[in-house]
Amino acid sequence: MLRQAAGLTAAIFFALSVSACCCPSAGSYACCEKAPRGFVHVSEAVPDVILEIRYHTTYNFAGERIDGYEKPEALLTVEAAKALKAVSDDVMKQGYRLKIYDAYRPQRAVSHFVRWAKTDDTRMKACFYPNLDKSVLFPRGYIAEKSGHSRGSTVDLTLFDMASGKEVDMGGTFDYFGKESHPDWCGNPETQQYTGPFPGSAKPSGGKINAEQFRNRMILRTAMMRHGFKPLAEEWWHFTLADEPYPDTCFDYPVR
Repeated sequence: MLRQAAGLTAAIFFALSVSACCCPSAGSYACCEKAPRGFVHVSEAVPDVILEIRYHTTYNFAGERIDGYEKPEALLTVEAAKALKAVSDDVMKQGYRLKIYDAYRPQRAVSHFVRWAKTDDTRMKACFYPNLDKSVLFPRGYIAEKSGHSRGSTVDLTLFDMASGKEVDMGGTFDYFGKESHPDWCGNPETQQYTGPFPGSAKPSGGKINAEQFRNRMILRTAMMRHGFKPLAEEWWHFTLADEPYPDTCFDYPVR
């Protein structure tokens, strides 16, 4: 416990000592080479997390390393990191660790996604958008010119089971484009009731998830919301600190 507290203290000291650099407004972007003030490395603030930063690898929907990910690190604002530490402590009591796929995302990475969306490269279609034509990804909002991740208080993550040594089965992979990734797929997140493969009255176009997979999504969702994060309606893995310090500011400092 003392080691973890010392790690968070050191991380906060680092965050407060670096230079500030931000976009002048929500509608414009500045290329910021200096670290934004109040950002920390998640692995220092939350020592028990596991990092699998997909955009530093070629295993992502674009099939290539994404601009701005110079190192396989995760950065967050101090406020988001503190809240995530509380989540980590919570789920560890239940036998899980947090596994992070992405956190702060520089604007140059978002721009990379936009450029990719305009190409005819579909090498990763079978893994991440098998039921969608690539041409609809941008119009339907799967790819956008702005991302909440660039504000520094959003994280994409899952649970890792300490007993089995494996990721918890969520019934679908991170960054899967489709309704199957919605938290309400086959269930009601508000009541946490599993409703089966045909939620509501409409028959889904994709596959179903089982009751255990839905429950696993709810374990993550409950822990994140308990400690101040709000979910996204389209992605079970995506959470943003409700009281984020930079709600109207984006950053472009590389992940390093």
